[in-house]
Amino acid sequence: MLGSVFSPYYARARRRGPADPLDHAALNVALYGEGARRWTLTERRRHAVSRSATRLAIGPSSLAWEGEELVVRIAEVAVPLPRRVCGELRLRPAGIATQEFSLDAEGHHRWGAIAPGARIEVNLERPAVRWSGTAYLDSNSGDRALETDFKSWHWSRSASSGATTVLYDLERRTAGPLGLALRYDSSGAVTPLEAPALIRLPGTRWRLARAARSDPEFPATLRETLEDTPFYARSVIRHRLGGEELVSMHESLSLERFDTAWVQSMIPFRMPRSPW
Repeated sequence: MLGSVFSPYYARARRRGPADPLDHAALNVALYGEGARRWTLTERRRHAVSRSATRLAIGPSSLAWEGEELVVRIAEVAVPLPRRVCGELRLRPAGIATQEFSLDAEGHHRWGAIAPGARIEVNLERPAVRWSGTAYLDSNSGDRALETDFKSWHWSRSASSGATTVLYDLERRTAGPLGLALRYDSSGAVTPLEAPALIRLPGTRWRLARAARSDPEFPATLRETLEDTPFYARSVIRHRLGGEELVSMHESLSLERFDTAWVQSMIPFRMPRSPW
């Protein structure tokens, strides 16, 4: 993240005037699994960031294109219990997507898949975790704070039958709701889908609303909650689109919650700021 959108330090700096996004950079690593659960999101200053056309370094960690692979080298410390997270990820795209979508009427916020379908090899030393499987890579960019233009969103991604399906439902502050339903093939080509209605899922322990799209005769169900915070939830859901049953990674975000003093005061426990 360059200009970390959920950083309370960046939000505070913006309230004082123009703020340098590179002075609020972070690499987020989230691991789930028995004995290997970790979370890192240490914010670093501009002098810890270096960039080129093929490489991005944030502190001791980096991402670099090496041939046709994206190689992520991780050297971070988890919070709130300090434990090392070190190792390497290698992502190999099946195809590259090039289409970008504007999320607001004025084009201040953009989103697009880069490698909607990919294979990944995970080789971590700490914790000692090694596996391979499917992967996904996308990008968000923007010229203004998210909370300026959005109230909330629900997003999901699934992989099946050689394709990747992305659903994105946004509640915008002034332009009305926006829904994207997209299917990417193995080459990265994208086709719009006619998505069914949005169905409510059970709320979180923080009473954060969750919703997902699913065929009406097959209501979406919640399989697991991976992150449960006052303003953000990451979950695994089961639903069906066009008769195809899917298991999806899902997120719900409330920017109205995020933009409150009590939530901002809690975030540093999960997002420390490095003094160097």
